[in-house]
Amino acid sequence: MYLEYGKRETEYLKSRDKRLAEAIDRIGHVNRTVDTDLFAAVVHQIMAQQISTAAQETLWKRLADKVGSVNADSILSLGSEELQSVGMSFRKVEYIRDFAGKVKCGEFEIDALWQMSDEDVIKALSSLRGVGVWTAEMLMIFCMQRPDIVSFGDLAILRGMRMLYRHRSIDRVRFEKYRRRYSPCGTVASLYLWAIAGGALPELTDPAPKKFSKTP
Repeated sequence: MYLEYGKRETEYLKSRDKRLAEAIDRIGHVNRTVDTDLFAAVVHQIMAQQISTAAQETLWKRLADKVGSVNADSILSLGSEELQSVGMSFRKVEYIRDFAGKVKCGEFEIDALWQMSDEDVIKALSSLRGVGVWTAEMLMIFCMQRPDIVSFGDLAILRGMRMLYRHRSIDRVRFEKYRRRYSPCGTVASLYLWAIAGGALPELTDPAPKKFSKTP
């Protein structure tokens, strides 16, 4: 299943930003997969932190093979050592078991997130151990499909902005200018900024100053 968007969003963004309009026309539709199971998506995001995409896929398959359906009951049915055996660090196992325990006992009402504002979703999710603002924002995009999310904490988003608008750096003030321009279709703008950062428009290089290591 892919994140849903269409002409309404792209035409709006094109009307708001000439450079982004050209990028949208050249890149075309961007397909990004989503997972609408919010509990499983939180577990997946915690597992995925600071490891490669290939490693994420391997660990997730191992976990799914071990528990079947990834839910609070299936996670809590395994001990910490069993969860670690799929390749996770002890700290991530702690975070995941803590999350599952809170959902199981009702301390964290996961289904209530769907009715919350963006700000309240971020506040609620980032209250969990192992979940920061960036992780919450990624869950809002790739699970909840919230329409207006652009993450200042995402390095690829900032890189895409630098490349598209030819800035050497993107500070918070400059970021907010673009975020407001994209609203209320920020999520779709994010898809194109990620694509640009990933090389979808090969002639666009990153204007950020190169970092040189000191010679001993």
